[in-house]
Amino acid sequence: RNISSVKPMMRGNLSHMPEFLLLGLTSDPRKQVWLFASFLVMYLVNMAGSSVIIAAIQGDAHLHIHMYFFLSKLSLVDVCFTTVIVPRMLVNMLTQRKTIFFAQCLAQMYFFVTSVITDSFLLAAMAIDRYVAICNPLYYTTTMNPRRCLLLVITSWLVSHLHSLTHTILMARLSFCGPNIIHHFFCDVQPLLMLSCSDTSVNELLAFTEGSFVIMSPFLFIIVSYVCITRAVLRVPSGRGRFKVFSTCGSHFTVVSLFYGTIISVYIRPWSTYSVSKDSVVTVIYTVVTLMLNPFTYSLRNKDMKQALNKLMRKTEL
Repeated sequence: RNISSVKPMMRGNLSHMPEFLLLGLTSDPRKQVWLFASFLVMYLVNMAGSSVIIAAIQGDAHLHIHMYFFLSKLSLVDVCFTTVIVPRMLVNMLTQRKTIFFAQCLAQMYFFVTSVITDSFLLAAMAIDRYVAICNPLYYTTTMNPRRCLLLVITSWLVSHLHSLTHTILMARLSFCGPNIIHHFFCDVQPLLMLSCSDTSVNELLAFTEGSFVIMSPFLFIIVSYVCITRAVLRVPSGRGRFKVFSTCGSHFTVVSLFYGTIISVYIRPWSTYSVSKDSVVTVIYTVVTLMLNPFTYSLRNKDMKQALNKLMRKTEL
């Protein structure tokens, strides 16, 4: 059943609501205290961890290779991703002023969607890089040359901004004349569409078709890359050799599993099954928890990153 079919029949005022009310995760003041502390810690850990990874990669000449080039860009996107959502949520909890203007809501939705799509494309670019390095090592330097890697990053940004701009323009043309309460902790696409009193069929169609394409196409590239990598690794006679090759992909595979596992469960499914209260918990995982874990996943399981971080620490102590 479409969202548009259950819209309240309120056609008197077809102008935009001046502001919305973000209810957040809970209205219980006691729960908000520990939620505020938890999200503040996770946000600071993510900011510090991602910033340290970027600094370590920039400061160590041994990490000026394609894999870490993509990782530094992914860390930068993660910083933008969490900054779009968490600071606003923390301010709302602290001040108990949960209103957000319509223009601010659209801006938050725009940068949120941009960050999600850019993340997925960068993860796909990293998978392709690992595939070429493991399955076609003789052609690696020519296939994954600096110009092509930069082109992959630029394309990721352009596609994500174009996709997000399309969603934002279509959302801006809708009318919101009914209740202005968003049962979520940020301005996401589905909760906003549920509040519109206009026909949202075009928005829903775009979100499910084109939205599924920009999320699932990178995911399919990743799956195909890992299938080819697994086949190549199984041909390696030495058990130690197989472990060494798999270890280079372990961190990336962990991040991909956490990211896509939660994203697909929320967005790639029929609209009639969407539940704000249940999906808010899953959304917290990929917007805050996963992003906080990414720096640890990439640094603790990577020998080169550990060495670069140790060098960075020694420099800061001098």
